[in-house]
Order: sequence, then structure tokens, then C-alpha cells
Amino acid sequence: MPFKITSADFSEGETIPKKFTCEGSDVSPELSWSGLPDGTKGLALICEDPDAPMGTFIHWVVYDIPAGTTTFERGIKLAGGIRTGTTGFGKTGYGGPCPPKGHGTHRYFFILRALNTETLGLPQGAAKTEVEKAMKGKVLGETKIMGTYKR
Repeated sequence: MPFKITSADFSEGETIPKKFTCEGSDVSPELSWSGLPDGTKGLALICEDPDAPMGTFIHWVVYDIPAGTTTFERGIKLAGGIRTGTTGFGKTGYGGPCPPKGHGTHRYFFILRALNTETLGLPQGAAKTEVEKAMKGKVLGETKIMGTYKR
């Protein structure tokens, strides 16, 4: 079975419902994954918008996810050693799509990486760049789902 991430809330390439954006409740969508590569001990998830006017904008950074985790429920409150990094909004946790009004359709990539380690050894609030640096040489596989949104 291939390593795959899906969402019950939007399909690949489809519009992310308003509920999961800054114009709605701004809660994270449901995400599920399967087919972890052999040797997976941990996971890391990054959600980013490469279409932001000032360059790629980070909406969610999650790391030290146990390999036994297969789903993030809608609006999940992460605990149990799972850490969240700092987003482009300057806070930890999920920050939904919120492109500038009139800027057109933006793409939001939820990128999940399988790792050969349980922890990246980073404190709560690490930046995406720190998480990516800590993952170097530890990634066993990657999968992603992309949704769109415009205001």
C-alpha cells in the first residue's frame, strides 16, 4: 500500500471549505494517512501556501507525531508529546487559509513526512526551517494533499 494522506473535508485539488479558514471557525481539517514506509518511527506535517505574495507562507508545523497516529480529527488539540511549530501568523498551532482578498486562488499543501526517528529533539515552537533541518537524512517517505482557497 502506498504512503498516502487524505482528508474527509476536501479532495485533492478541491476548495478547502470556509470552516477551515480565517473566514470561518479556523479549525484544522480532518487528515488521515496510511501505508507508512517500513521503519517509520515518527511523522512531521507542514502546511504551506506557496502562492503568498511575500513568498511561501506557513500555516501549520507539527512534529514528533508518533508512528501509531493515523488521523488528526477536525480541530484537533495536539498533546502527548506532539509538538507544534511557529506559523507565519507568529503563533503555534493551525492557522487556516487566509489569502489577501482579490489575490486569486492559493494552493495549500499538507505535506506529511515519515521519519526514522521518534523525535526531532526540538522544543515546542520551532520554525519550519528548523524542523526541515532536523529532518535531514531521516525522511523515509513523503505524501501530500493540496487544497485551494480564495477570498
